[in-house]
Amino acid sequence: MPKLTVEGFGSFEVPAGKRLVLALEQDAHVDVLHACGGNARCTTCRVEFVAGEPSKMTAAEKSVLAAKGLSGVRLSCQIQCEGDMTVRAISRLEGSGRPNPGPTPDVNIQPPPQWL
Repeated sequence: MPKLTVEGFGSFEVPAGKRLVLALEQDAHVDVLHACGGNARCTTCRVEFVAGEPSKMTAAEKSVLAAKGLSGVRLSCQIQCEGDMTVRAISRLEGSGRPNPGPTPDVNIQPPPQWL
């Protein structure tokens, strides 16, 4: 099982193939945002990789990051936990002013991934 380390929260074993956004919320108990429900539209689930950044990316993630002019961050809703990784959760409910993190993301990456 891959090991997910979240700065300030600790290290956790997560099931291989689990969406990072769900691993952050369910396994690491991080109050990560996902305002669009994990559909690669809002960029509220942003994370910074410290180590173990996956080389592959979905077309949806690449498109939305480019459209918003974001670099140096990844969308946790578009990443599967396939290897050990260390991340910094930079988009959290705490301090956001939002009433909740957003709809619970589906267990499968949405939209259906086209890997680059």
